[in-house]
Amino acid sequence: MILKFLLWCVLLILCWPLALLALVLYPIVWLLLLPFRLLGIAVRGARDLVAALIFLPARLLRAA
Repeated sequence: MILKFLLWCVLLILCWPLALLALVLYPIVWLLLLPFRLLGIAVRGARDLVAALIFLPARLLRAA
């Protein structure tokens, strides 16, 4: 997080219009990418559930 801020400060010094544009567009891009992050979380959860179901018999046999 601090690295992003420092890079933005460097960009502000080098090219302030681009830095201000990045500051305005960042929340918009974050909102546009939010559904894809939620989809990734759901897919990862489903994948972990399937993996747990596949490995359940082996874990039960190993515990016995």
